[in-house]
Amino acid sequence: MNESGNESPQILYQGEWLRMVKRGQWESCERTHGKDGLAVLVIAVTPDDHVLFVEQYRVPLGAKTIEMPAGLVGDGEAGDTLESAARRELIEETGWEPGRIDVLLVGPTTAGMSNERIAFARARDLRKVGDGGGVDDENITVHTIPRAQAPAWLMQKYAEGYELDLKLWAGLWMIEHNPDGSPAD
Repeated sequence: MNESGNESPQILYQGEWLRMVKRGQWESCERTHGKDGLAVLVIAVTPDDHVLFVEQYRVPLGAKTIEMPAGLVGDGEAGDTLESAARRELIEETGWEPGRIDVLLVGPTTAGMSNERIAFARARDLRKVGDGGGVDDENITVHTIPRAQAPAWLMQKYAEGYELDLKLWAGLWMIEHNPDGSPAD
Protein backbone atom coordinates (compact mmCIF):
# COMPACT_ATOMS: atom_id res chain seq x y z
CA MET A 1 0.00 0.00 0.00
CA ASN A 2 1.38 3.45 -0.84
CA GLU A 3 1.49 6.52 1.44
CA SER A 4 -1.93 7.76 0.35
CA GLY A 5 -3.46 4.41 1.31
CA ASN A 6 -4.45 3.69 -2.29
CA GLU A 7 -3.92 0.27 -3.70
CA SER A 8 -5.74 -1.59 -6.40
CA PRO A 9 -8.58 -3.34 -4.64
CA GLN A 10 -9.15 -7.05 -4.66
CA ILE A 11 -12.87 -7.54 -5.30
CA LEU A 12 -14.24 -10.05 -2.80
CA TYR A 13 -17.86 -9.75 -3.86
CA GLN A 14 -19.74 -7.76 -6.51
CA GLY A 15 -23.49 -7.31 -6.26
CA GLU A 16 -25.95 -5.12 -8.08
CA TRP A 17 -25.60 -2.16 -5.66
CA LEU A 18 -22.49 -2.90 -3.58
CA ARG A 19 -19.12 -4.53 -3.80
CA MET A 20 -16.83 -5.73 -1.05
CA VAL A 21 -13.16 -5.01 -1.59
CA LYS A 22 -9.87 -5.66 0.14
CA ARG A 23 -6.86 -3.33 0.05
CA GLY A 24 -3.95 -4.83 1.94
CA GLN A 25 -5.52 -6.10 5.17
CA TRP A 26 -8.45 -3.63 5.03
CA GLU A 27 -11.88 -4.81 3.89
CA SER A 28 -14.54 -2.31 2.99
CA CYS A 29 -17.73 -1.83 1.02
CA GLU A 30 -18.21 0.40 -2.02
CA ARG A 31 -21.37 1.62 -3.71
CA THR A 32 -21.61 0.66 -7.39
CA HIS A 33 -24.51 2.99 -8.29
CA GLY A 34 -24.60 6.72 -8.24
CA LYS A 35 -21.72 9.15 -8.27
CA ASP A 36 -18.61 8.13 -6.29
CA GLY A 37 -20.58 6.72 -3.35
CA LEU A 38 -22.21 10.12 -2.78
CA ALA A 39 -25.61 10.47 -1.11
CA VAL A 40 -27.58 13.51 -0.03
CA LEU A 41 -29.66 14.03 3.12
CA VAL A 42 -32.29 16.76 2.94
CA ILE A 43 -33.09 18.94 5.95
CA ALA A 44 -36.56 20.32 5.29
CA VAL A 45 -39.00 22.43 7.29
CA THR A 46 -42.46 23.25 5.95
CA PRO A 47 -43.81 26.83 5.89
CA ASP A 48 -45.76 26.08 9.09
CA ASP A 49 -42.52 25.05 10.90
CA HIS A 50 -42.87 21.26 10.73
CA VAL A 51 -39.80 19.09 10.15
CA LEU A 52 -40.13 16.43 7.46
CA PHE A 53 -39.13 12.91 8.49
CA VAL A 54 -39.55 9.64 6.61
CA GLU A 55 -40.30 6.22 8.01
CA GLN A 56 -39.16 3.18 6.09
CA TYR A 57 -38.49 -0.48 6.75
CA ARG A 58 -34.76 -1.12 6.26
CA VAL A 59 -33.89 -4.71 5.41
CA PRO A 60 -30.26 -4.58 6.71
CA LEU A 61 -31.56 -3.56 10.15
CA GLY A 62 -34.68 -5.70 10.06
CA ALA A 63 -36.57 -2.74 11.48
CA LYS A 64 -38.43 0.44 10.66
CA THR A 65 -36.30 3.56 10.72
CA ILE A 66 -36.91 7.26 11.06
CA GLU A 67 -34.70 9.34 8.79
CA MET A 68 -34.61 12.61 6.92
CA PRO A 69 -35.28 12.31 3.18
CA ALA A 70 -32.16 11.06 1.39
CA GLY A 71 -30.88 9.31 -1.69
CA LEU A 72 -27.97 8.64 -4.01
CA VAL A 73 -26.50 11.29 -6.27
CA GLY A 74 -26.35 10.11 -9.87
CA ASP A 75 -28.96 7.42 -9.30
CA GLY A 76 -31.29 8.27 -12.10
CA GLU A 77 -29.98 10.71 -14.62
CA ALA A 78 -26.71 11.79 -16.20
CA GLY A 79 -25.41 15.09 -14.89
CA ASP A 80 -27.13 14.67 -11.51
CA THR A 81 -25.81 17.15 -8.92
CA LEU A 82 -26.16 17.34 -5.15
CA GLU A 83 -28.85 19.98 -5.61
CA SER A 84 -30.84 18.08 -8.23
CA ALA A 85 -30.61 14.84 -6.23
CA ALA A 86 -31.80 16.64 -3.08
CA ARG A 87 -34.72 18.16 -4.98
CA ARG A 88 -35.68 14.82 -6.58
CA GLU A 89 -35.47 12.84 -3.33
CA LEU A 90 -37.45 15.41 -1.34
CA ILE A 91 -40.28 15.39 -3.88
CA GLU A 92 -40.28 11.59 -4.32
CA GLU A 93 -40.15 10.80 -0.62
CA THR A 94 -42.25 13.59 0.92
CA GLY A 95 -44.23 15.33 -1.82
CA TRP A 96 -42.67 18.70 -0.94
CA GLU A 97 -40.76 20.72 -3.55
CA PRO A 98 -38.03 23.12 -2.47
CA GLY A 99 -37.68 26.58 -3.95
CA ARG A 100 -34.03 26.57 -2.96
CA ILE A 101 -31.42 23.99 -1.93
CA ASP A 102 -28.25 24.89 -0.01
CA VAL A 103 -25.54 22.22 0.19
CA LEU A 104 -23.96 22.59 3.63
CA LEU A 105 -21.34 19.91 4.14
CA VAL A 106 -20.07 16.65 2.62
CA GLY A 107 -18.35 13.90 4.60
CA PRO A 108 -18.06 10.14 5.16
CA THR A 109 -20.83 8.18 6.83
CA THR A 110 -18.81 5.19 8.05
CA ALA A 111 -15.19 5.92 7.14
CA GLY A 112 -13.87 2.61 8.44
CA MET A 113 -16.31 0.50 6.46
CA SER A 114 -17.52 2.26 3.33
CA ASN A 115 -16.64 4.80 0.64
CA GLU A 116 -20.07 6.39 1.06
CA ARG A 117 -20.12 10.13 1.65
CA ILE A 118 -23.20 12.13 2.50
CA ALA A 119 -24.01 15.74 1.82
CA PHE A 120 -26.27 17.68 4.15
CA ALA A 121 -28.56 19.90 2.10
CA ARG A 122 -30.99 22.42 3.55
CA ALA A 123 -34.23 22.83 1.59
CA ARG A 124 -35.92 26.23 1.68
CA ASP A 125 -39.20 27.72 0.45
CA LEU A 126 -41.11 24.43 0.38
CA ARG A 127 -44.44 23.93 -1.33
CA LYS A 128 -46.60 20.81 -1.33
CA VAL A 129 -46.78 19.17 -4.78
CA GLY A 130 -47.76 15.56 -4.03
CA ASP A 131 -48.14 12.78 -1.49
CA GLY A 132 -44.59 11.45 -1.41
CA GLY A 133 -44.12 7.86 -0.33
CA GLY A 134 -41.11 7.08 -2.50
CA VAL A 135 -40.81 5.12 -5.71
CA ASP A 136 -41.13 1.43 -6.57
CA ASP A 137 -41.42 -0.55 -3.33
CA GLU A 138 -39.94 2.01 -0.89
CA ASN A 139 -43.25 2.28 1.03
CA ILE A 140 -42.22 5.50 2.79
CA THR A 141 -44.45 7.08 5.40
CA VAL A 142 -44.06 10.84 5.68
CA HIS A 143 -44.14 12.49 9.11
CA THR A 144 -44.50 16.25 9.50
CA ILE A 145 -43.64 17.06 13.10
CA PRO A 146 -43.69 20.52 14.74
CA ARG A 147 -40.05 21.55 15.00
CA ALA A 148 -40.28 22.30 18.73
CA GLN A 149 -41.58 18.77 19.36
CA ALA A 150 -39.22 16.92 16.98
CA PRO A 151 -36.60 15.68 19.51
CA ALA A 152 -39.26 14.37 21.91
CA TRP A 153 -41.16 12.76 19.02
CA LEU A 154 -37.97 11.05 17.85
CA MET A 155 -37.28 9.68 21.34
CA GLN A 156 -40.87 8.39 21.52
CA LYS A 157 -40.31 6.56 18.22
CA TYR A 158 -37.07 5.14 19.64
CA ALA A 159 -38.97 3.89 22.72
CA GLU A 160 -41.45 2.24 20.32
CA GLY A 161 -38.60 0.24 18.76
CA TYR A 162 -37.78 2.32 15.70
CA GLU A 163 -34.16 2.67 14.62
CA LEU A 164 -33.15 6.33 14.45
CA ASP A 165 -30.57 7.64 12.01
CA LEU A 166 -28.15 9.55 14.26
CA LYS A 167 -27.71 12.15 11.51
CA LEU A 168 -31.17 13.36 12.51
CA TRP A 169 -29.70 15.40 15.36
CA ALA A 170 -27.15 17.04 13.09
CA GLY A 171 -29.98 17.84 10.68
CA LEU A 172 -32.09 19.38 13.44
CA TRP A 173 -29.14 21.55 14.48
CA MET A 174 -28.54 22.63 10.88
CA ILE A 175 -32.08 23.96 10.56
CA GLU A 176 -30.90 27.05 12.42
CA HIS A 177 -27.11 26.85 12.04
CA ASN A 178 -24.54 26.60 9.31
CA PRO A 179 -21.84 23.95 9.86
CA ASP A 180 -19.46 26.65 11.20
CA GLY A 181 -21.98 27.59 13.93
CA SER A 182 -23.12 30.82 12.33
CA PRO A 183 -26.86 31.42 12.07
CA ALA A 184 -28.59 30.03 8.99
CA ASP A 185 -30.05 32.74 6.78
